[in-house]
Amino acid sequence: MKKIILCAVMLISLLFLSSVEQALAQNYPNKAIKFIVPWTPGGSNDVLARMVGQKLQEAWGQPVVIENRPGASGNIGTVLVKNAAPDGYTLLIAANNILAINPSMTSKPQFDPFNDFEPVALLGDVPVLLVINPSVPAKSVKELVALAKAKPGSLTYGSSGIGAPQHLSAELFKMTAGIDMVHVTYKGAAQTIPDLLSGQIQVLFCAINSIMPHVKSGGVRALAAAEPKRVPAFPDLPTIDESGVRGVYAGIWISLVAPKGTPKNIVNKMNSEIQKILSDPEIINKIRVQGMEPALGTPADLTKVIRTDFDRWAKVIKALNLRVD
Repeated sequence: MKKIILCAVMLISLLFLSSVEQALAQNYPNKAIKFIVPWTPGGSNDVLARMVGQKLQEAWGQPVVIENRPGASGNIGTVLVKNAAPDGYTLLIAANNILAINPSMTSKPQFDPFNDFEPVALLGDVPVLLVINPSVPAKSVKELVALAKAKPGSLTYGSSGIGAPQHLSAELFKMTAGIDMVHVTYKGAAQTIPDLLSGQIQVLFCAINSIMPHVKSGGVRALAAAEPKRVPAFPDLPTIDESGVRGVYAGIWISLVAPKGTPKNIVNKMNSEIQKILSDPEIINKIRVQGMEPALGTPADLTKVIRTDFDRWAKVIKALNLRVD
C-alpha cells in the first residue's frame, strides 16, 4: 500500500510540474528577455544576436535586450548566465570557443557546457579559410604542405593567443599534415591580418567575414576552406579535405543557450521562433552579407554540435599540453 501511495504522489508531482511548465510556456514571454553577449559590440556574435533579438521582439511584443559582458575569453558573461534564474529571460550567445574550447583549457573550469546549460538553438556559422601571404610559393594546400616539409619551421602563422581558435586550428592542421610552422601570438585576432598582408607572418586561419575583402583584392591568397563542405561565398575554393588533409574543420558556430533547468517548453518555444526567423529570406540575406551562414536545428542538434567540437578540441589541447591556469 505504501508503494502505491508513493507512486501516486510521484505521479501527481510530475503532472503538477508538467502543468506548471505548460503554463510558463503559454505566458512566456511576459517581460524583457536578455541576451548576454560575452564579447565587445560589433563582432559576429553581437551582430547575429541583434538581428535575432530584433525579430523576436517584433514577433513576441517584448523587448529583447542585448547586454555585452566581455572579459576572460568570454567566461565572465558565460558564468553570469550559468548563475541566472532558469526562467528563459536570461540567455547566452555562445560561440564554439566558449563551449567547446575554454573548459578544456584549465584544470578548474568555471562551467560545464553540458551540465550547466540548456541548448536552445544554433544561430549561425562563420566559415574559416586557410590563407597565406602571396609571397609564399604555394598555390594549393598540397604545395604548402610540401614547402613546410622541405623547410621545417620556415613558415610562421598568427593567432590571438594560446588556445584561441586560430591557434588550435593551425595546430590541428600541423598535426594532421605532419608539418612544422612557428606560432606568432597577438593581442587580438584583428592584429593578425595586417601582419599577414605585410608578410610578417605567412599563414593564417581566419574567419571569412574578416578576410574576405583581402581575398577578393588579392592581398592574401586563399588555399582552402577549413569546413566539411565548400562555402557559398567561394564555391570554387576547395576544402582542406578535398586538398588531401582530412579532418581539419575550424568553422565558428554561434548558438543560444539557457541556464540549466530552464523549462523544456520555453526552450522549444524559443527554438521554434528562431527557426522561423532564420528561414526568412530577408534575414538569410542579412546574415550572408556579414559573411555568415544561418544555421538551423533543434536543441538536440546543438547538443551534438557542442559534443563533436568539444571532443575534437579536447584531443588537440591534450596533445599540445595546453593550460591557461
